[in-house]
Amino acid sequence: MQGCCRPFRIDRVVPLTISRGQTHCLERLLVEVSHEGIIGIGETGRVDTGRYHYGSRAVAAELAQLWPQLKPYAPDQWQQCEPLFASLSPPARCGVDLALLDWWGKALGRPLWRLWGLDRQRCGATSVTVGLGSVEAVRQRLWQWFEQVRPSRIKLKLGSPRGLDHDRQLVQATIRELDRWPGSVDVQIDANGGWDPEQAMTMAPWLKDQGAVLLEQPLPASPDDHEGYAALRPHCPLPLVVDESCWTLQDLIRLAPHVDGVNLKLLKHGGLSQTLLMARMATGLGLRLMLGCYADTSLLNGAAAQLLPLVQWPDLDSHLNLRRDPFLGLERIGDVIRPSTAPGLGIQLAKSLQC
Repeated sequence: MQGCCRPFRIDRVVPLTISRGQTHCLERLLVEVSHEGIIGIGETGRVDTGRYHYGSRAVAAELAQLWPQLKPYAPDQWQQCEPLFASLSPPARCGVDLALLDWWGKALGRPLWRLWGLDRQRCGATSVTVGLGSVEAVRQRLWQWFEQVRPSRIKLKLGSPRGLDHDRQLVQATIRELDRWPGSVDVQIDANGGWDPEQAMTMAPWLKDQGAVLLEQPLPASPDDHEGYAALRPHCPLPLVVDESCWTLQDLIRLAPHVDGVNLKLLKHGGLSQTLLMARMATGLGLRLMLGCYADTSLLNGAAAQLLPLVQWPDLDSHLNLRRDPFLGLERIGDVIRPSTAPGLGIQLAKSLQC
């Protein structure tokens, strides 16, 4: 098989601000593998969660070294290729994993969710994200989402550098605005590791009283953060979900006794193959699943959508906040996203981005 990747740029309509900073535009990588006239595509790029950082150029360099090693193999020779992937960073492995799986599905003429025996009708509503900012900026973003999607789930970012008082103001302003919307809307809280244990213990019951339905990543990620979650959980009346803390199966096993759910992301875990394994393991450990994204296009979110039938809390909204999403094929009806019925990932790309 032949492989290649090339960079492309994406721009957010609304910059996203979280506890670690703000992003507006990012460089991504289109990955392609070709064999016997079939082309599989994938997406990858920069990942920075504070605890781990991978730059797009470094990921591209990893893939450039990989392509010559893959030449003797066909894209469906997984067992033979597996040793070549062992040293790749998670985002590098994600890009090639998606391209190989897309090729495989196209070769068989089936979407991946069908090959895995999943039920496309079991896809719930996705949350949409409202970043940190002033009270007025949060109000404005809520109404932008209302006009675009009419969401039934909001993910509100907290952990403001301005402190807990500002976090509380954002929550109260959000609740007031949502009271003006038709129907009920779930409010999910994501602090992105912006609180210390004392702040988290203070905020968790208050958030429950305000009507929040879950609390994601209140504590900073670290090798021993399971101790913080073990101490927090008895004082938290909301489901506790981890994101930045959980990258590997070892993290999952370490954290599972102390949390209620995990946010899975393809770039974080190394692609669909490993994320499916993580999802099955987490479910077996009694955890509920969130499926999230970074600054991902419809290609990467379309890949993640293959797993939506397994997920209780979908969170695939990043492609809805792009000025020019260069990919097509990801189905959305209102705030419900479903994987494509087309073969492989079911996503098509603009000709201008081809390698």
